[in-house]
Amino acid sequence: MRAAPAAFDAPTLIAIKRDGHRLPDAGIDWLIDGYLAGRVAEEQMSALLMAIYLRGMDTHETARWTQAVMASGERLDFSAVPRPTVGKHSTGGVGDKITLPLVGVVAACGAAVPSASGRGLGHTGGTLDKMESISGFTPALSGARVRDQLTEVGAAIFSAGQLAPADVKLYALRDITGTVESLPLVAASVMSKKLAEGTDALVLDVKVGSGAFMKDLDDARELARRMVGLGAAHGVPTRALITDMSSPLGNTVGNAIEVAEALEVLAGGGPADVVELTVRLAQEMLDLAGIHDVDPAQSLRDGTAMDRFAAMVAAQGGDLSVPLPVGACTETVTADRGGVMGHIDAMAVAQAAWRLGAGRSRPGERVQHGAGVRIHRRPGEPVTAGQALFTLYTDTAERIGPAHAELDGGYRIAGVGDTPPQPHPLIIEATP
Repeated sequence: MRAAPAAFDAPTLIAIKRDGHRLPDAGIDWLIDGYLAGRVAEEQMSALLMAIYLRGMDTHETARWTQAVMASGERLDFSAVPRPTVGKHSTGGVGDKITLPLVGVVAACGAAVPSASGRGLGHTGGTLDKMESISGFTPALSGARVRDQLTEVGAAIFSAGQLAPADVKLYALRDITGTVESLPLVAASVMSKKLAEGTDALVLDVKVGSGAFMKDLDDARELARRMVGLGAAHGVPTRALITDMSSPLGNTVGNAIEVAEALEVLAGGGPADVVELTVRLAQEMLDLAGIHDVDPAQSLRDGTAMDRFAAMVAAQGGDLSVPLPVGACTETVTADRGGVMGHIDAMAVAQAAWRLGAGRSRPGERVQHGAGVRIHRRPGEPVTAGQALFTLYTDTAERIGPAHAELDGGYRIAGVGDTPPQPHPLIIEATP
């Protein structure tokens, strides 16, 4: 931990930002260090976060804030790994299980993918929650273990551990002070952790739509621009895709149910949108890693991506031969009329999955690995009266009713004379 300079105090720095001025570099360092050490009180950091929310931070401030948060913990070093390393981060979506097939694809094509991941909170799904639904799988890996696994297998999905611990504390405070939506704070939060991963390059999947953190396309573009800039400022080539999250990704939302779908993709099948995004992100990652003239889709067809994923799971104690958990209680939502499946609201499905037990309402709460929602009819597909639209899974029967209520109004069936749903492009644009 750095020694705290005596030249700063929290009230003065709060006033600087309150009045719309730039925070001094050393002042940012002092704040982050002091907050993690307990010298800056929760009330003081809350006031500063609100001042940043209202006044913003410029590019230089955001880069310095990111650096200070990143410096609060360890930074992984993969220079000894004999493959180029490339990371990927998604800003979070509904049914977003892309990391699972993606690490297998990219590893099969010759790069190494260290994926420091987290757990879900609220409606957002957590990659570690999904992976821990695999019998025996552990995400608790030391830095040395991650390096060895990247060398031998090419992929690792592990808990962030001591990467950017200041961000963990700051995020919890932002969550209860109405300051989560600050673009510079979001960019710094994401990039402090991803840069601490120590990869040679980074690709970002910035979601936009009803089920995403960013609801507005212009906000998503600005967030992508800021994060790409932060990567460049720290010497890490970074690209971003802006992708649609107005409807759920794939046909499943939950934990084990999403793992099963990821395995379908790795076996050469699976929903078209999951395959499309997996392949496109892999192309971007491999290009940044300097690996060209390789077709990532071929690794799904020939089974090499599945081999890499299975090897990663086995290296981390997992056993894919054990059946994945499925909720003991189920209910099927059926169509009350025929027509064409219209829009499915991603947030409604996410809230239903959360009600079923797939997510948590507070840190540390246990999730139900077998809980979730299966989507049987996608927008634009024909529907007949009485046909299954959704299946709900949970281990707790009393959760079915609230989950069903979350789905009400979250989808529509277009009948004769109604305007059919208009398809949305999954990949909206790329930010170089």
